[in-house]
Amino acid sequence: MTLSVGDTAPDFTLNDSDRQPFTLSEHRGSPVLVVFYPFAFSGICTGELCQLRDELGTYTDAGVRVVAVSCDPAPALKAWKTEQGFDFPLLSDFWPHGEVAKAYGAFFETAGMANRGTFLVDAEGKVAFAEVNGPGDARAQSGWKDAVAALAS
Repeated sequence: MTLSVGDTAPDFTLNDSDRQPFTLSEHRGSPVLVVFYPFAFSGICTGELCQLRDELGTYTDAGVRVVAVSCDPAPALKAWKTEQGFDFPLLSDFWPHGEVAKAYGAFFETAGMANRGTFLVDAEGKVAFAEVNGPGDARAQSGWKDAVAALAS
């Protein structure tokens, strides 16, 4: 079941592309945008995350930390991050496979990958925005931006 606005965001610790741990609860006091995506190096995912990279200031200027999560292993994420110049953490939900995506209701069980789930977690750890699209459905990021603007006001 997908999380809804007002739900407490499940805490998690995942390693980033440099195998450094990122724990959601350690960022309480600041909002965090958690962006799940199916696979590194795939077309739609590259387009979405490059747009996020190019518009990162929209989020960081509002005090929002951005992290992107897939079920890819850390070495693949490191190569993709380097290739694309992403300036936000890419987190690996590789093992136990997809457990964080499952906790957020953003796991596509049949294919063993994350769906396109986006969750804005507010400073208190509550979900302020939630959206889950299927793997082939690119997201419009305007909803995320509107939710960030609402938190900032």
